[in-house]
Amino acid sequence: MQYLYDTGDFYTFMDESSFEQVNINHDVLGDDIKFLKENESVTMMMYNNRVIGIELPYYVELVVKETAPGFRGDTATGGSKPATMETGLIINVPFFINEGDKLRIDTRTREYLDRV
Repeated sequence: MQYLYDTGDFYTFMDESSFEQVNINHDVLGDDIKFLKENESVTMMMYNNRVIGIELPYYVELVVKETAPGFRGDTATGGSKPATMETGLIINVPFFINEGDKLRIDTRTREYLDRV
């Protein structure tokens, strides 16, 4: 299924073979939706013909939308700061990460892996 958009009440997905659209309540997917950008494909987990979740890829690449600026020499301190990604996901990143950087994030641990 391909994630299309958020209507405000539902997330809308489309079956890529039949083009049928499916609306899923926000509470079904929780924060997992913050790993998806529009037009990305996922596998739906179903039980008794009801969607109970989505199977995320192990890693996603997202752009940093907002974070405190990095400074020269920040790589040596080993600390971290919060960063808001383009999808609204908030993760901790190293101090040297700046707005506009594209990052690889592990969806299982919800942690920064590296800069792409």
